[in-house]
Amino acid sequence: MTAVHIPLLAVDGGGTKCLAVLTDRSKRTLGAGRAGSCNYQGIGREAAARELAAAISQALNEAAGRLPTADPHDSMSRTAWEIECAVFGLAGLDTEHDRQVITGMVRDVLKMLRIRVRHLIVENDGFAALLGATNGEPGILVIAGTGSIAFGVNRAGETARAGGWGHRVGDEGSGYWIGKQAIMAVLKAADGRGEPTLLESLLLPHLGLDRVEELFNWTYGPDYSVEKVGELSPFVSQAADSQDRVAASILKAAGEELFLAARAVIERLRMREEPFKMILQGGVLQNDERVRRIVIEHARRYTPQVTIDKAQNDPIFGVIAKGLAYLEKQAGESEV
Repeated sequence: MTAVHIPLLAVDGGGTKCLAVLTDRSKRTLGAGRAGSCNYQGIGREAAARELAAAISQALNEAAGRLPTADPHDSMSRTAWEIECAVFGLAGLDTEHDRQVITGMVRDVLKMLRIRVRHLIVENDGFAALLGATNGEPGILVIAGTGSIAFGVNRAGETARAGGWGHRVGDEGSGYWIGKQAIMAVLKAADGRGEPTLLESLLLPHLGLDRVEELFNWTYGPDYSVEKVGELSPFVSQAADSQDRVAASILKAAGEELFLAARAVIERLRMREEPFKMILQGGVLQNDERVRRIVIEHARRYTPQVTIDKAQNDPIFGVIAKGLAYLEKQAGESEV
């Protein structure tokens, strides 16, 4: 059996994709792999584990072809991988229960792939994104993709988060939340409880439906999913572009909810009177100018020294940085 030693495995697993990277201590990439969502809250533990394993397996296969200590002709099932530090930034880690579920899932995947890890770190994917976005400087990261959450770090290195409580009770301002509001608006309009809206003519054809009643059946049927509802968000933007007041009000509310999450983090970290960067990430904030503008306008009125900036690095670089920092710390302690 071939034994292969690698310093770091870094994994950034969100609600849309999972990226796994193997590196040495100088940040040189040894292998990388990509798969779909590994958020167990959205797709279930078994499906999330499959995607996680697929991304890591791709990275291992790539590394096997590059490392002199690995035999690329040896079966992957006969290769024992020894990794000094593995850092996982995974979506869905919001409570202590989530930590237990996700840590167990990670350990199962590592065992299945014959990976021995000396130091295992499992964190929420938002903290990894924050590290990559601010490059270690004070800042607030607001993410609005399929889900939503806000993270922050101050000059003292203290961190805080707000939102991110999942699609059932939270994720305000996210693509899923916007899509859900659109469905509700169509049903209200059909009842006469709400204003007429263009959303009906946009949502029904997209979902392959003919009547509003079918939208109700779809919502409670087997085809309903967080991802599919999130995919309705662009139609709200399209309707708003056509001067639809209902759609515009949904987007306005989304922006205000995202700002509330950012404000909560700013307050907890005592950053209102200090200069810091605010980074806006995720499909909603990057693609919908209305939502983005509302968040920025509210933030600038609330904390005038804020600077709206772009992320310094992709989230995976934040995961890598955390792992390498841990390895450096361990090396320093061993020399003392």
